[in-house]
Amino acid sequence: MIRRTLPVVFSLLFSAPLLAGQQTLFSFVRPASVVNVLTQDASLPQYNAEQTAEGEVLRRVVFNPVAQPALRLAPQGGAWDWSAGQALTLRLQSGMDWALTVDVTVQSSDGRTLTSRIDLPAGPAQTVMIPLKASSPLSQGMRAGPPMPWTFEGQRLLLTSSEGAVDLAQVTSISLSIPGPKVAQSLLIEKVGLQDDDQAFKAAYSELIDAYGQSTRGRWPEKIVGDEQLKAADNREQAQLNAWLAERDKLKLDTYGGLLAGPTFEAKGFFRTEKRDGRWYLVTPDGHPFYSLGVNAVAADGGRTYVAGREGMFKGLPGEGEAMNAFYGEGNNDDGNASSQGRGFKQGRWFDFYAANLQRTYGKPCPQDGTACPAPALDAQRWQAHTLDRLQAWGFNTLGNWSDPALGQARRLPYTLPLSIVGDYASISTGMDWWGRMPDPFDPRFAMATERAVAIAARDHRDDPWLIGYFADNELAWAAPGNDPKARYGLAYGTLRLTTDVPAKRAFLKQLRDKYRNQQGLSKAWGIELTAWELMEDPGFEAPLPNPEHPEIERDYQYFQQVFAETYFKTISDALKWHAPNHLLLGGRYAVSTPEAVQACARFCDVLSFNFYTLKPEDGYDFARLAELDKPVLVSEFQFGSRDRGPFWPGPLEVAREEDRGPAYANFLKAAMAQPMIVGAHWFQYFDQPASGRLLDGENGHLGLVAITDVSYPGFVEAVRRSNLQSLTQLRTELDKPAPKK
Repeated sequence: MIRRTLPVVFSLLFSAPLLAGQQTLFSFVRPASVVNVLTQDASLPQYNAEQTAEGEVLRRVVFNPVAQPALRLAPQGGAWDWSAGQALTLRLQSGMDWALTVDVTVQSSDGRTLTSRIDLPAGPAQTVMIPLKASSPLSQGMRAGPPMPWTFEGQRLLLTSSEGAVDLAQVTSISLSIPGPKVAQSLLIEKVGLQDDDQAFKAAYSELIDAYGQSTRGRWPEKIVGDEQLKAADNREQAQLNAWLAERDKLKLDTYGGLLAGPTFEAKGFFRTEKRDGRWYLVTPDGHPFYSLGVNAVAADGGRTYVAGREGMFKGLPGEGEAMNAFYGEGNNDDGNASSQGRGFKQGRWFDFYAANLQRTYGKPCPQDGTACPAPALDAQRWQAHTLDRLQAWGFNTLGNWSDPALGQARRLPYTLPLSIVGDYASISTGMDWWGRMPDPFDPRFAMATERAVAIAARDHRDDPWLIGYFADNELAWAAPGNDPKARYGLAYGTLRLTTDVPAKRAFLKQLRDKYRNQQGLSKAWGIELTAWELMEDPGFEAPLPNPEHPEIERDYQYFQQVFAETYFKTISDALKWHAPNHLLLGGRYAVSTPEAVQACARFCDVLSFNFYTLKPEDGYDFARLAELDKPVLVSEFQFGSRDRGPFWPGPLEVAREEDRGPAYANFLKAAMAQPMIVGAHWFQYFDQPASGRLLDGENGHLGLVAITDVSYPGFVEAVRRSNLQSLTQLRTELDKPAPKK
């Protein structure tokens, strides 16, 4: 570590003005206070500061290509007292032609830290503001915050999130680091300051959402500025849909969307699977091959967002007595799951922007005779017919998970249904728990809850040939994220930490006692000193990590997780065979999985389903291992999003621009078609999430085929339609080929 004493540099060149309420702690250009500046695998190569193209004066810091090069500032003696501060400010500019990632760590004398990651774009300097108390867009009720940088009081501001906590009266250092640069990276810095008010943060979220539910901070081609624009867009689209539907009618399809080409399959009256000539197929009730091209969450209630307590975020909410008042409601999504932790504004009054925009587009006009205008209400039949027209015109043939049940009842598109198994059964934490803890399938109450859930779900669909099948819940926490053993075997570790009143814990202990008989046998196999078997029964028991010297540890964890998964899927499969014997069990919609869970699913389910947020399906799982299981695979979710259409989050998989979404979709679908075990792919989701965050968990992604205004994204939709039709044409061509000679 090298200590450098910075020279005083006098200059008459431009320097950024201070924001109101801001004080300078240290200037790299005009030092007025004594601060120790330390570098580790970094340097300040020039004696003088330098002038940027915009006329600002900043000092260059070069971070070398090592794991953690750093620049550290510390008071020469004692500590800084930031008790009155609200935010740390840094005047920064990327010294490269590309964006930089900069990690900032503030430490206090008690060793605690506050951290922030800055995504510093290329271009002119900006003032970065880091909250001195943990804060993020999630605390404002949304997954991702408004676009940055943002101009406030004449300055380009970049407001960041922060995590952790420090003693603000005893701050001992500020560190800046660029994580793992591949080549030397330059950062330009002018000064470090302290902001004593939060006006910039409040202003950043003020009047952020307009009357249509769109961001006020940007412009894009599909943005709506008036009701007449909504009506005009609807009229234009309807003409296009009619032409596309006529073109679709030319395809050789059976009633359910199966391909009337090539060899036929046995017609059994319901959807099923069959493998032929090395390729898996879904087969329609009429006996024709069916490649499932679906869309998730095709429902009109997804445009709701909480407004209670943050009314100032919205510009143009309807007031008392206004017609659009009908689209307010009440809710509570503070469910205690990890998905709701750390989130603000998750209960109370909400407003449904999507439904309000539908009313603006094709709601019934007020009478012209002066009588009272009826309260607006969603024209459900009009919406359903228009939505089904869209999906069929765009080349889709399936209603994916969480779609409006009424759409399936229209008998125009086959559909899928979720099984949500809710009850008072025991549960296990794996360390993920995003949607909740893992259900304990050894608990008899789980079997009862499963029986009840399946019976209710199948009650109105038992004999419906349009129903493809049921998903066994969604994105369960089979493991924790990461590759370390406690993540991989989170289910085993989590179970052993519990008390013996949890059936899964008793099942695991019985497995171990049956194998090892006593604590001596277990101690020898696991390389631990277990003086009494009862110690394993204690809550909080910490099991050993797998290691090569004691391979039985990992084998025991794997065996338990295998039995756990088999018990889970067998319970659901048995209930489905009794209550819904005509329909498929479509797997567990894996986000995080284990080999044991996937193998068990392959044994008891008709289809394996995965949510792949990757460029290609094979980037999400080892398809060589899937091939060994010899089961059809459904991609139950995939998505590509960008930040240039209003919603602030691009979703799990980001592309640079809206224009890149279509090619990404085409490449993914082409790769899926090339995998002979994949029988379909479902897009997530039908329309964009509210820019201010959906009710469930604050997600606010640009994921849709259509916007919150119900206006479609024409370029993307055209690309999707073309890819869908090409995929069906490709499959038909393959089916028309003569079968290989045996």
